[in-house]
Amino acid sequence: MGFTSPAESYDGFMGRYTRTLAPQLVDAAGVSAGARVLDVGCGPGGLTGVLAERVGAGNVAGIDPAPQFVDACRERVPGADVRQGAAEYLPWPDAAFDAAASCLVVGFMTDADQGLREMARVTRPGGVVAACMWDLVEGGMTMLAVFWQAARELDPDVVGEQMNVGVSRGDIARRLRVAGLDDVVDGELLAHAEYTDFDDFWTPFTFAVGPAGNHLASLPADRQERLRELCRPKLPDGPFTLTARAWYARGTVR
Repeated sequence: MGFTSPAESYDGFMGRYTRTLAPQLVDAAGVSAGARVLDVGCGPGGLTGVLAERVGAGNVAGIDPAPQFVDACRERVPGADVRQGAAEYLPWPDAAFDAAASCLVVGFMTDADQGLREMARVTRPGGVVAACMWDLVEGGMTMLAVFWQAARELDPDVVGEQMNVGVSRGDIARRLRVAGLDDVVDGELLAHAEYTDFDDFWTPFTFAVGPAGNHLASLPADRQERLRELCRPKLPDGPFTLTARAWYARGTVR
């Protein structure tokens, strides 16, 4: 699915988690100074910015299908080669990068397996491909687990995001092996986000960002309010911190 919301809306909804998740993905990918790195599905630049801090903006490229995210990423990471396009058709030659990474994106690719093959194609032999997605099957991403639990209490037929690529344990690793990568390892990354109160938690859902926000926007006003009321008792009063587990995997290009 595409993201049509403004970059600032994404920042308030998911960007607050990327701040602690992206550096861990970079570490897991083994990105070091001087490497040439591609961020696939760069969004407004959460991972792109971390990569630029590690290797220099001139060594970083990014791509995203959403034009407003591309504009934001270019503004936030000046000097990076940021382009609009799809993961399944990367506009770079073979072996152009030392590493390719994708943070919270494989589940939204039109064809995730083709996207991972493309990431491998543009990475040099011996280079690394790495990706992560939230744990949405075992409930490790607390924010979304709370929302979808309440949504199913309101309507038991709601599926949520459990069928997305990469959200179950080991799925990304399996797909990297199918894509032909060697020495595949996987594990979990733990991120977190801080909230001042329940309204700070709830308001970003009203921005219609991603599947959860789009689901909320599809409901009539009275059912939106009921869903809010179902979420409220699941969270503390006052300021609180929510943890978020992501599954990651990395592999080496042959």
